[in-house]
Amino acid sequence: MVVHQHRRRRGRAGEAVLALGVSLAVVAISGCGRGGGGTGGGSGSGGDRPPADAAAVVRGAADVLAKTGSAQARTAMEMATGGTRVTIHGEGGVDFKNRMGQLLVMLPADVTGKPGHRPITELLAPGALYMKNRGAGVPDDKWVRVDTTTLADGNLVTGGATDPMAAAELLRGALDVTYVGETEVAGTKVRHYRGTTDIGRAARSASPQVKGALEAAAKGFSKDTVPFDVYLDEEGRLRKVRHRFTYVNNGVIDVSSTTLLYGFGTPVTVVLPANGDIYAGKIAE
Repeated sequence: MVVHQHRRRRGRAGEAVLALGVSLAVVAISGCGRGGGGTGGGSGSGGDRPPADAAAVVRGAADVLAKTGSAQARTAMEMATGGTRVTIHGEGGVDFKNRMGQLLVMLPADVTGKPGHRPITELLAPGALYMKNRGAGVPDDKWVRVDTTTLADGNLVTGGATDPMAAAELLRGALDVTYVGETEVAGTKVRHYRGTTDIGRAARSASPQVKGALEAAAKGFSKDTVPFDVYLDEEGRLRKVRHRFTYVNNGVIDVSSTTLLYGFGTPVTVVLPANGDIYAGKIAE
């Protein structure tokens, strides 16, 4: 999970990391391959009147969330390779105004072959990811802190859940956006858009708190373009977004990362751990 990669290793296609003690399975990337086509869950009628500039609407989704303030979030990261499919679920809340969040990430029981995995608590902060119950030799009462600007993927997939703030900011690089039509997400009427986003372009336009992580991702991925499906409500708020990453490492590995937002305005309080509560020892990859 905590993998410090450098640009000189960009030629490696990627590495799926499933050994994190009894706690977590995540994807660590040292250089992704090309992106595959993402799909969104449910399509609307193609006859709906499209917005004047679909790309501009999608690129502005992160700004709308910042004005909205906060939301509850559910995440799902599905990894498939060689006929094996693993899905990691997360749930929590995000303060988009202050760029903070908290997720409880749940690992399928059969990933390590042992039952009783404890959920991993992840705290999201500008430039940092904090994890508790991370396992792999980390004491139960300690947190692990990761500088997301040093991760080759900028924590788009490393944490087992794409940071909802990064997922929204990634849309700032949206290109070739198509308006699919109207549909519903969790009973809410939404507009469905499909396209690709350029990570480098998104990084240049990103908010200061997320910029460093996306800049790292732009350097670490072998190709910058990532397909997406996004669903925005009538107020332009992001309700659901799915990004699809595909890379090669002794076979094709597909990673589909989905973020669902709801409960807008729900208060979200994130308290970062004190320095003494952060594990200072060596962390197993």
